[in-house]
Amino acid sequence: MDADRIETFFKTSDGAYRFARWGRPIVPVVFGVEEATLQTLKGAIEAVVALAGHKMAETDPELGANLLFFFFRDWDELAEVKDLDQLIPDFAGLLGRLKAAEANSYRLFRFDEAGAIKASFVFVRADEEMLALPAEDLALSEAVKIILVWSDAAFKAHGPLAKAGETVVLRPDIAGLIRAAYESVMPVVSDDKSHALRLAARIGDGLG
Repeated sequence: MDADRIETFFKTSDGAYRFARWGRPIVPVVFGVEEATLQTLKGAIEAVVALAGHKMAETDPELGANLLFFFFRDWDELAEVKDLDQLIPDFAGLLGRLKAAEANSYRLFRFDEAGAIKASFVFVRADEEMLALPAEDLALSEAVKIILVWSDAAFKAHGPLAKAGETVVLRPDIAGLIRAAYESVMPVVSDDKSHALRLAARIGDGLG
């Protein structure tokens, strides 16, 4: 994967480069699923965090949990979740926009003073498209999408997963990019396109 290709994963709609990774251990909590699906999702998160060489924890000293997944049938269900409107600015407006767009998923990040990810909220509406996906595939895809702040277009043409025989796995190029992004010598945050060159160099050298 060359620098131009890497740049597309972190380029915003206005052409700016925006990269950020987690700056603290990840503490997930999941709402709205059965125990089997819960374990599948947590297993996928653990696998992607391990791939990145990052850490998980039992609790976040500031937030308690800092990665919140919500699964539901209708966007209106979220309006009943206690204190969610206190955690997310203009939450009512956001719900209105997501309903109007008939969206089936949405990810929201919060950042610390340095610009690193400190929390993420993931909303998944169980429409026909989502229900058609195997739980393992959905879990791995969502885990990948929260490990970094990707551009809106990062996975529009091709998702982060690929077929390996009868098994669905993380694409090797995406796995390499995640590993390179979390190398200790790499910055936690960057708005400089030269960051993509550094990522390409690490992947090319086999360090990613």
